[in-house]
Amino acid sequence: MTDEDLLQASADLRVALGRVIRRLRQGYVVGELTLPERSVLSRLDREGPATPGCLADLERVKPQAMGVTLAGLVERGLVERRKDDSDGRKVLMSVTETGVKLLTDRRSHTTRKMAAALAEKFTPAEQRELIAAIPLIERLADEL
Repeated sequence: MTDEDLLQASADLRVALGRVIRRLRQGYVVGELTLPERSVLSRLDREGPATPGCLADLERVKPQAMGVTLAGLVERGLVERRKDDSDGRKVLMSVTETGVKLLTDRRSHTTRKMAAALAEKFTPAEQRELIAAIPLIERLADEL
């Protein structure tokens, strides 16, 4: 691919992802996890315990914003703080059993809506293509 092709693809991807994000935000229901909360909770579940600073870096937010997100998750019993066994000065955040249960059992309205759209409007081959692209999109997000 040429540089021009990559620039065009990047612009198209940015617009498409922006539309998806806006639609997801429009579907937020009071009481459900916010997108930042869901992202942090999912990351802790997938990757294991992490310090608040590390989470802020990975999520590309300021430490203060991560503090607010984590405080909300702790208050709801979805995440817990504990001292790092290898360095008692550090605090590690980890997902609780309640947090794991929420991730595995509860599906938000927007998630169900997305799954229905995939099932009804996309062929099985298209579904597989989208699913295969998820790790690439996550890797791209990590590199930005």
